[in-house]
Amino acid sequence: MNRIITQGAGRAVARAAVDEARLDVPKGLQVLTVPGLHGSGPAHWQSRWERRFAGWQRIEQHDWSRPSLALWTERVSEGVMRAQRVAPRGAVLVAHSFGCLAVLRQAALDPSGIAGALLVAPADPEKFGVGGLLPTSHLPFPSLLVASRDDPWMPQRTAFSWGTLWGSELVDVGLLGHINAESGLEEWPAGLGLLATLLQRIDATEAGALSTEERAGPWESGVEVVPTVPYI
Repeated sequence: MNRIITQGAGRAVARAAVDEARLDVPKGLQVLTVPGLHGSGPAHWQSRWERRFAGWQRIEQHDWSRPSLALWTERVSEGVMRAQRVAPRGAVLVAHSFGCLAVLRQAALDPSGIAGALLVAPADPEKFGVGGLLPTSHLPFPSLLVASRDDPWMPQRTAFSWGTLWGSELVDVGLLGHINAESGLEEWPAGLGLLATLLQRIDATEAGALSTEERAGPWESGVEVVPTVPYI
């Protein structure tokens, strides 16, 4: 069952945990960032993360101003295939806005090579007329869907409806707009904490040694967890 993680008091915990651990990516995984429309500028948390972690790679688009799901998905596919050459366990996709839709379309076409996905402030599929091209059931890999309560591009309730369909962990980050550079997040340490959570889930899922209840405990320390209301 999906649950909503509400980030609040846990931000300080996430910052301390990530600063101490330096967000070690498990061996065999490659982190790929997938920006949204117009790319992520230097002040965006994705760009800041790329500068901090030299081994990460960005999925580049031929035209950042043209939100073509087919073309953007093709670039995601190419990036995942490249990642598999050096990371046998696959790619961890850190996506924002329209980049999330490209990741989800690739998951619908061929999820192989995707180890997990952090989906931040996804664009509204219906506004782009692509809802029918996205997965209609749980994703075959761990995912976290992060949404704010005042995103001008998609209501949180709608985002959580899609996330429930995809079997994603749902994360409420409060009033952060579109969760971009304008949100004043700087390096967004709480977001790195969420990525650390995703990496732990990937390890636990692949190991197959922990039950769902046992896996939930360590990740959710420092955050409030409440039962979700079915949205779909």
